Amino acid sequence: MSRVLYLVVCAAGPAPHVGTLIRDAIERGRDVCTIATPAAESGGFVDPAAIEAATGRPLRHRYRRADEPGRWPKADAVAVAPMTMNTVTKWADGHADTYALGILTEAIGLELPIAALPFWNAAQAAHPSVDRAITTLRTCGVQVLYGKPHFTPHPPGTGATRIPTYPWHHILDNLADRTTGR
Repeated sequence: MSRVLYLVVCAAGPAPHVGTLIRDAIERGRDVCTIATPAAESGGFVDPAAIEAATGRPLRHRYRRADEPGRWPKADAVAVAPMTMNTVTKWADGHADTYALGILTEAIGLELPIAALPFWNAAQAAHPSVDRAITTLRTCGVQVLYGKPHFTPHPPGTGATRIPTYPWHHILDNLADRTTGR
């Protein structure tokens, strides 16, 4: 039986390289279903054709109408990478106004293993809503991979230099032990 990973991709610098995480997940025996935030999809941060070629499933970015085919298998785990400040704060507040946020809020209620790897700058990190959101999500059981050795914010204007070293592998390493036997 395949282990199903729902992967939520936000509009952040590393997003065009999400194929790295997808390939690693597939090599580890995961069936990957990829969801883009509206900004990631409309802003060209992801390549829908490349994602579909790699996963065998179309990229989703909006709620599916009842008359549309394509229901996905149930997730065994959820990953969010890269996660933006916008997503972390809205998710922690329980917003479900996009398909990506709907998946994330529901995953908490389903008690699925969830790992989230941020990408934002130090000026954004200084906003008090960021720490509150991270605390809220961690209280809900979400593994927010924030702080050393995972992700630390970079100085404003230097994000592009951090993209090559974005630690994609932390997501799957974190989920590995929590999904064994599911």
